[in-house]
Order: sequence, then C-alpha cells, then structure tokens
Amino acid sequence: MTEPARPRRRGPGRPRQDEADEGPGTQERIRLAARSEFAARGYDKTSVRGVAKAAGVDPALVHHYFGSKEDLFAAAIELSMEPAMVVPAILGQGPDGIGERLARYFLGVWENPVTRVPLLAVIRSALTHEAAAKVLRGLVLRRVLERVAADLDVPDPTFRAELAASHMVGIAILRYVVQVEPLASADPEDIVALVAPTLQRYLTEE
Repeated sequence: MTEPARPRRRGPGRPRQDEADEGPGTQERIRLAARSEFAARGYDKTSVRGVAKAAGVDPALVHHYFGSKEDLFAAAIELSMEPAMVVPAILGQGPDGIGERLARYFLGVWENPVTRVPLLAVIRSALTHEAAAKVLRGLVLRRVLERVAADLDVPDPTFRAELAASHMVGIAILRYVVQVEPLASADPEDIVALVAPTLQRYLTEE
C-alpha cells in the first residue's frame, strides 16, 4: 500500500497555502491591527507577535507580508496618511493655493480621531527611537512633501520640503502632543488661514 504523501514543510516566514490565499484581505487586517497596536502601545512596546495575535494570524505571515517591525510600522502609519491618494489631490489644481490644500490636508488627518492616534504614536516614538524617526522622515517628507515640491519645479525642492515639514510637525507637536494653549484649542480654519501663506511661500516662491 502506498504511503500518503506528506504535506510539504513551509520555509521560515512562508505562510500556509490557506493563509496565503486570503491575500489583500489578510494584509489589510494585519495593517489595521498594527495601527491599533502601535497607537495603543507605542513603537517600543509593540511586537510583531502582538500584532499577529490581534490580527488572528501566525507571526510568520506578518513577516511574510511586511518584513521587519519597522516596515510594519511604516505600513500601519501609511494607512492613516494615504500619500498615494493625497499627493495627486494636492498637486492637481496647480501651484495656486497649494499651501492651503497642504495645510488643510495635514490638519484634517490630525483632527480625525481615527488617524490622529497612530500619528501621535509616530511623533512620540520618533523622539526616542531612530526606527520610528526614519519612518516619519520617509512618509511625511519623502512620500508627501518632496514629491509635492519636486512637481512644482522650484529650486532646492528638498530643502523647501524640509522647511514645510518642520512647520507642520512643529504644529502637530505643540497642538496635539504638548497641547499648548491657545494653539491646542484654536479653530482648525484659523490655523489653516495663518499657516497656508507660509507653506505657499516655501513651496512656490523663487
């Protein structure tokens, strides 16, 4: 009698076939779980194993889809900022009014409780962890602001993007992390009105 074929052993980090078949739905569940875990625990106290448990998957599957903890952190935070959708919207109407659109987008992300909490985790973690700081630089600066500045065809786009980033991250820290008054309770529209001209100058003036 022929012995039944044994199932093949999967290599390290390789998901079971039934897990792999779930595809994008599984990835999205992991990203949502990661966003929740990082928001609740911060970068240092969040583990890949903890994210896997929250998502109801094997830790190997998390590594398979996202690689390292740093990569998982970046994917979770990108879920809040959606740069692929945002950059075309900011640029779509040309340079006129780009400062206002950028300020409105940035404050809109922070004013939304769902997206604010994981971004707070980024800001707080970036102050003490290089991996989190690297994610912040890569997402806010390179994925959003540098692409905006480069598309505008102005001198020193990277430097201009960094100035814009410093302005907006500074507002985020004072308003949402340190909660300095009266900035912390100011109407978002008042902030947009005051900040937009400065961002416009950074990004468009020769």
